Amino acid sequence: MEKYDNLEKIGEGTYGKVYKATDKATGRLVALKKMHLEIGDQGIPPTTLREISLLKMLYMSIYVVHLLSVELTEKTSNSKPVLFLVFEHLDTDLKKYMDSRRCSPVSKSLSPSRIQSFLYQLCMGVFHCHRHGVLHRDLKPQNLLLDQRRGILKIADFGLGRALIFPPKSYTPGVVTLCYRALEILLGSTHYSFGVDMWSVGCIFGVSDSSFLSFRLNIISLNHAADAVIFIPRICGTPTEEVRPGVTSLRDWHAYPQWKPRNLGLAAPSLEPDGVDLLSKMLKYNPAERTSAKEALDHPYFRSLDKSQF
Repeated sequence: MEKYDNLEKIGEGTYGKVYKATDKATGRLVALKKMHLEIGDQGIPPTTLREISLLKMLYMSIYVVHLLSVELTEKTSNSKPVLFLVFEHLDTDLKKYMDSRRCSPVSKSLSPSRIQSFLYQLCMGVFHCHRHGVLHRDLKPQNLLLDQRRGILKIADFGLGRALIFPPKSYTPGVVTLCYRALEILLGSTHYSFGVDMWSVGCIFGVSDSSFLSFRLNIISLNHAADAVIFIPRICGTPTEEVRPGVTSLRDWHAYPQWKPRNLGLAAPSLEPDGVDLLSKMLKYNPAERTSAKEALDHPYFRSLDKSQF
């Protein structure tokens, strides 16, 4: 690691530790993701290779974090080789940014224009992923990095990402952080597509608006899938065969009380009608009716946004 200076640990997750460092050759700040892996006879694990390949494929979008290089340290007699993914460094993530705003004595929430800008950029990044056939499967505020100086949002952490293939294969339902997980995955579906990412985008949209208080407080406190399977119908109404064909045949389906869908406009009074409409389209039970990233970008909610900046 003689190429880098001033290593400082800034995070740690399931797949490894993240360090902030300076590239000695360029003076550029970078983020080094130290991967937890066992390099055996078969080489680097396929999950790691998959993440690297997805990041390389999506490199052309400014709304996806840039992988600058991959560094593999040499094996010595005392240690195993270590793999580092070298990323551009960004100031913070959306969760930390929202938390800091809520703790500020000056401003306790994101402004409607800032929410609009961040959501548009998120949809731009998701659209770029989807049109390249990539499903992220873990969109949440912690995985959205921010360049605060330029006001740019970037999607990060493709550890659970997959490139969709045809014919479609079955996938594990154990993906997406619980409180951003689409109903079809909560009910055990193993055949899903881009709609699961758009459900997560809708949840992120909901928690970013401080006026959507009941949604925000409930969604971030979910600890078990059973809680989420009850909470979502209480907000969006009881799922039925009419609104979501095939729902009663999903593995984890069971009979629910009959709840009517709430008026999201009453739950989020500061959100304008176009915003309420977009949110409701992102939280459709039927993935075939759920708005796509491309459709979201053309929604009237973004009509007032100056798109020239993007």
